Amino acid sequence: MRFLSAAHTDVGISKKINQDAFGLKIAKTSESNIAFAIICDGMGGLENGELASAFVVNAFSNWFENEFPVMLNGHAKPDFTQIRQRWNGIAVDQGKKIMEYGNNSHNSMGTTLTAILIVNHEYIYIQIGDSRIYKLGDSIVQLTKDQTLVAREVEMGRMTPEEAAADNRKNVLLQCIGASKTIVPDIQTGVLKEDDVFLLCSDGFRHEISEQEIFGVMAPPLLTDEKVMKKSLVDLINLNKKRNEKDNITALLVKAVH
Repeated sequence: MRFLSAAHTDVGISKKINQDAFGLKIAKTSESNIAFAIICDGMGGLENGELASAFVVNAFSNWFENEFPVMLNGHAKPDFTQIRQRWNGIAVDQGKKIMEYGNNSHNSMGTTLTAILIVNHEYIYIQIGDSRIYKLGDSIVQLTKDQTLVAREVEMGRMTPEEAAADNRKNVLLQCIGASKTIVPDIQTGVLKEDDVFLLCSDGFRHEISEQEIFGVMAPPLLTDEKVMKKSLVDLINLNKKRNEKDNITALLVKAVH
């Protein structure tokens, strides 16, 4: 199995600085092809949000480039338990560093984290905050759960999805790296099929468009090559901007193919 990939980011229509950061890496070993994608949505005054998201993307990218090959050590299948422990450690460590940096600069800062590693027919992902991962196959499925106040209210049955979408607290996070003293990452694993597509996105990508609109452009049979994948990202990001989305907007695509 090999991977096609594409990414696009846009500062949006109202902000001067893009506080989103992302990484997208495709690697090949003697045993398998590997895809790693990460997206972080930073928040904070001045340029601090931009720094927070970049810190975390760099930390996980360094893990992928330097530590992960040692973990593999010639094996076709990585130890997901070992990866889970290491990812948790990186997230907690980055949270402490970002909080300390923010305290020293007298400006709070933080970032969401969503990342996925795909090896052969398996994947593992980590989630902190409200950046999302969707898996598109025969339909579109949201893999991650938003760690927001309104998402918790919906899950508890105290609010409908429609009420949550209109609530002015919809961007209030339950946790994020750098602003939360305690971080509990959600780390899950799964199995994929050939031609499955993974979409990672910051929340600015999905406020003004529906899952049906995403699937209508990004259903696996439509994404025939990386040029088409890139155009689909640009088109949907532009549609968000046309509908007056004011946040930074970032999205990544990874497709598993023959």
